[in-house]
Amino acid sequence: MNRRTPQLALLAASVLLTGCGGAAVAGTEQSISTPVSSPPPSAAQSPSPSPSGMFSAESAPQQIPGLGPKTWAKVPADARQAVVVTGKGANSADSTVVLYQRTENGWEAGESWPAHNAFKGWTDHHNVGDLRSPIGVYSLTDAGGRLADPGSKLPYDRDDNFVVSGTGFEGEPLAGSFDYVIAINYNRKTGTSPLDWTRPMGAGRGGGIWLHVDHGGPTHGCVSIAKEHMKELLQTLDPALHPVVVMGDATSLGR
Repeated sequence: MNRRTPQLALLAASVLLTGCGGAAVAGTEQSISTPVSSPPPSAAQSPSPSPSGMFSAESAPQQIPGLGPKTWAKVPADARQAVVVTGKGANSADSTVVLYQRTENGWEAGESWPAHNAFKGWTDHHNVGDLRSPIGVYSLTDAGGRLADPGSKLPYDRDDNFVVSGTGFEGEPLAGSFDYVIAINYNRKTGTSPLDWTRPMGAGRGGGIWLHVDHGGPTHGCVSIAKEHMKELLQTLDPALHPVVVMGDATSLGR
């Protein structure tokens, strides 16, 4: 742990003004709590995916597998896209991401992508500097990045200020991490650039929680996936389908 102490300080300094859990300026937690229109089926009623990772039209579940009644109740009835981030453990920085899309036949799963979350894992009460990702269900409305718009359906802010330098917790370079980002609507003003530092709950509750390009190690509070997968998300998530992210460790999501 001593080996990582200087890197922890360097990473915290480098992201403080750029995102991924930083708190540059002050400003409600937009965790969604709209109940679904019908009670969720039990886990035993949820069919298994095919070997390809996709549910067939005949077997697609009406509820996203792995989500317990408490979590499922927070998924809005009008949501037709859900990015499900499942952490390996409460204190683990490793997770997986699956994009689910709701059709007339039920929820259909995309591929499972490896991902990273915060260095110390997950929390249901995120505070600035705790190095944990916030558990919850949050809307996805705004995107941006240092690179040109790859065809995002979400409003996209191309800005040179989407930049971070230095090294991460494992000594990996952070450059390019913000080439593509999608703002997770935790403690932020929706309908604005991810670079907007308004914090409705105050600076102490953190913010700047994004989906962004993976740099090969734990994050400060964000969720990171490979660049090609970020690009795919940007091209797929559609405001008309009310996309959300459902994120947390597997145990928490199963409650």
